[in-house]
Amino acid sequence: MAMDKLDEITRKRKKAHQQLVSLDSKVYKAFLQMEQAAFSDGALPKKTKELIAIGISVQMDCESCMQWHIDQATACGATYREILEAIEVGIEMGAGRVTVSARFALDAMERAFPNEES
Repeated sequence: MAMDKLDEITRKRKKAHQQLVSLDSKVYKAFLQMEQAAFSDGALPKKTKELIAIGISVQMDCESCMQWHIDQATACGATYREILEAIEVGIEMGAGRVTVSARFALDAMERAFPNEES
């Protein structure tokens, strides 16, 4: 079942890409140029940038992004463990985001219950 979903995501991504190219979308062309610039080797190699993108994709819950960047990272030589750790960073950052929300909730509780012991 998961492989069917991955194949469908790939098919839809390729179809949309072809449509946007054939429609001569200036915005899409600019996006492709930005993508090329962002993921080219620089101070950080492309592989590292793809691993970063995997963690961000997990955070965004973007299935197509996860698949694309995992495939790109693999093509750059990323190992199974490197990709797993990038996913784990994305997981932790989600929990980290929740702790920030929890801090605000605790402050709101303190205001709502000024006489409660903390």
